[in-house]
Amino acid sequence: MFKTLSLLSVFTIFGFFFNDIYMNQNNLIPTTFVSSENVSEDQNPLLQPWSGNYGGYPAFDKVKIKDFLPAFEVAMKEGLNEIEKIANNPAPPTFENTMLELEKSGHSISRLIAIYGVWSSTMNSDEFQNVETIIEPKLSEYSDKIAQNSKLFKRIEKIYNSEEYKTLSLEAQRLTYLKYSGLVRNGARLNETDKAKLSNYNQALAALYTKFSQNLLSDENDKIVVIENKTDLKGLSKDLVDAAASAGVGVNKGKWVINNTRSSVDPFLTYAENRDLREKVWRMFISRGDNGDKNDNNSTIVEILKIRALRAKLLGFKTHADWRLDNSMAKTPENAMKLMMDVWKPAILKVKEEVADMQAIADKEGKNIKIEPWDYRYYAEKVRLAKYDLDQNQVKEYLQLDKLKEGMFWVAGQIFNMSFSKLENIPVYHPDVEVWEVKNKLTGKHIGLWYFDPYARAGKRSGAWMNAFRDQERVSGDIPTIVSNNANFVKGRPGEPVLISWDDASTLFHEFGHALHGLSSRVIYPTLSGTNVFTDYVEFPSQLLEYWLSTPEVLQNYALHYKTGNPIPEELVKKIHAASTFNEGFATTEYLSSALIDMKLHLAEVPTTDPDKFEKETLESLGMPKEIVMRHRTPQFGHIFSSDQYSAGYYSYLWADVLTADAYQAFIEGKGPYDESVAKSLTDNVFSVGNTIDPADGYKQFRGREPKTEALMKKRGLN
Repeated sequence: MFKTLSLLSVFTIFGFFFNDIYMNQNNLIPTTFVSSENVSEDQNPLLQPWSGNYGGYPAFDKVKIKDFLPAFEVAMKEGLNEIEKIANNPAPPTFENTMLELEKSGHSISRLIAIYGVWSSTMNSDEFQNVETIIEPKLSEYSDKIAQNSKLFKRIEKIYNSEEYKTLSLEAQRLTYLKYSGLVRNGARLNETDKAKLSNYNQALAALYTKFSQNLLSDENDKIVVIENKTDLKGLSKDLVDAAASAGVGVNKGKWVINNTRSSVDPFLTYAENRDLREKVWRMFISRGDNGDKNDNNSTIVEILKIRALRAKLLGFKTHADWRLDNSMAKTPENAMKLMMDVWKPAILKVKEEVADMQAIADKEGKNIKIEPWDYRYYAEKVRLAKYDLDQNQVKEYLQLDKLKEGMFWVAGQIFNMSFSKLENIPVYHPDVEVWEVKNKLTGKHIGLWYFDPYARAGKRSGAWMNAFRDQERVSGDIPTIVSNNANFVKGRPGEPVLISWDDASTLFHEFGHALHGLSSRVIYPTLSGTNVFTDYVEFPSQLLEYWLSTPEVLQNYALHYKTGNPIPEELVKKIHAASTFNEGFATTEYLSSALIDMKLHLAEVPTTDPDKFEKETLESLGMPKEIVMRHRTPQFGHIFSSDQYSAGYYSYLWADVLTADAYQAFIEGKGPYDESVAKSLTDNVFSVGNTIDPADGYKQFRGREPKTEALMKKRGLN
């Protein structure tokens, strides 16, 4: 459910290391690019400006993997030449000849990286992984050459300390401050020897991130559970059985397959009556990256932690966690840890209550078992049915993916004055992908494009996320944004609607919240655009949108039965609301255990040499209930080991949820979820401002005060 930063923002802000770019630590990477074919610059489609309406769009239909290597060679050379021209300008540094020129630079490589990122996350293959091995070290080196350019830093530093700075607009001041402080945080003041050492660290980490991600993808693609007897599917709804049958088409034709992804595993663990098969599927899933084979990630994690610790010390920080949170809303690891522990204690107490309820049902059934992790979801559903008379399978019959998508569009129209129109003539990278034009419904003005890639497939990483292909800006003209939402819903039989769970519907709205955050951007400079904000703030707008799923307006008009077309009954809606905090002990503990492990791994001044042992001992010391495992066990924790983006930052979802719960109360205290004045304030102070102001200030302007934690505890049923 995480949002991937636009790579343009990474280049222009300098305040972050190159997200989702990886590097080989060995000296096996060639120092020059190698291409199987020599394609001239003017013939390579990856180097061409995006043409067409709507400010242009990617020519995904023309992408060939063989073109990436020569394209990057040209684009990097062009980008570095642009930087050198700015850095060596003989004129005294000014905002216009330095900061503004930086904002205009790097467009060729930004376009290229946007396409490259799509292939990396959704169209990955053995051929593409070979390209990654060559490209990613070069990208890390490229990023370091910009961040460590002494002449460039001196120009920015002079502007930041100049009289001119005081006369700049607040947005221009914010841009200058972020670039200056980002360069300082990332080693601009190091001597040349230490800069070289820092670059080596970054390159080594980049390689390890690639290795981790590719190992995890291999385990998710290659490991499956094959079910030969339909009787072993007892308990699963028809759509889940059909999905398992569809997954078996091909090598396992005539059989049923449970893939090694959350979208396939979680429903099976929730409904399958065969306990032995539940355990088998559970063990497959929680062992990703931890099987002692060629895809095992433990040694890779050890190296990542070691190098991160060395890098943090080189940059003047005690630990990697201190370095990462220096540039966040939380500010320090201690602040993040306090919030997590304040929630952790009531969460594990709640788990004990939940387990007792489940054990009572198992005992009543005469099963003679003790609740184990592979039983939790299964018996939680039995408790839900007993306590609230709420059958999630019954709810699911009203949750059609296409109808919920219409519901999201309607909410966007009510809160943000946006309208969505499907486009049929825009090239896509896979037949599953849809493209929609987004307009202001009041003025008809074009806002941007929204791409939707909903289904799981081989070569696509698991989970759900948002990408920005292009940031909104007004430096190079009125440039509209292009964003995408990506999910891993399981396809059923052709021609039948895709039904999703309530949790999946919440995730759908969550990721759409990220997209709306990007689409709402109204800034001048691309560095400050859209979702280019602190990690522990970026999840706030997305989590906030989840609330609108359960509003009566959405449920009555878009939660329609897949057979009858009737809206979800009011009685069923009441049951959903009554059970809104049900199983929250599990959900909070599952998430928080991962966040705590993340933080403790990165607070250690002497990094662990045994991640599995560290995980086990730390969880024991925290009192982790044995009936639950981490949502993301360490060897498969892509949030923190596939890039720097969420490292020592998985706490961000909880930090942002404090804001989320508090912010929604502003609507409740007003005229309700669709209060126009509150929606306008939310747009003006949160969604549209990007990083033009400090997020804490933006929130206070919206809410009129600091956030309070009471709403969070109530939301989670932990008060």
